[in-house]
Amino acid sequence: MFAVVVGGGKVGANVTRSLVAKDHEVTVVEQERARADALEAEFGHRVVHGDGTEMYVLELAGIARPPDLVLALTGDDEDNMVIAQLARERYGVEKVIARVNDPRNQEHFDLLGIAPTVCPTQRIMSLIEHEVPEHDLVHLLELRSENLEIIEVEVGARCPCVGTPVEELGLPAGSRLISVVRDGKAEIAVGETVLEPGDQVLAILEPGRESEVRRLLLGR
Repeated sequence: MFAVVVGGGKVGANVTRSLVAKDHEVTVVEQERARADALEAEFGHRVVHGDGTEMYVLELAGIARPPDLVLALTGDDEDNMVIAQLARERYGVEKVIARVNDPRNQEHFDLLGIAPTVCPTQRIMSLIEHEVPEHDLVHLLELRSENLEIIEVEVGARCPCVGTPVEELGLPAGSRLISVVRDGKAEIAVGETVLEPGDQVLAILEPGRESEVRRLLLGR
């Protein structure tokens, strides 16, 4: 695989290091001279110094081939949007991954059709919600290109779904329970599965169905 990594900060450098370790062909683009020199000391000819939003810099990195994968990993969301758009629309790169630094900018990436995206802040918040008991519904994963999301719900003793088989829950169209974790053991959620207090339930649903699923499972 040939990959172009734009942004040689800690994230970009670690991704480049991991790809090189797996014997993939990689070029990393970095705008800051000092950081580019440090990367060059480690990665040699794989480093291109320049602004990754400039086409001639991307072409020096080999984007015109085109690469199998472009990763826009700079610390600036606007730059990552520009890089992703250039890669897809100008150079026909089929697989592009973009970093979202500020979760408030996610909608801009969505509007431009840039997917998949990785937002470290959102990932950390999901982990926090998973570990904090008062968060009874956690967003685990958003499959933006498939227009689906996966959530985790913890069933409390007073939830209306307790004692109800999955097939009788009346889940809305566009939603489905995937699995139930009970006493540390996971099982596929089937129609006969009866929900019990303490169950951790995974559900997959279309965006906009969350409030209905929350009401049926949690009563609020």
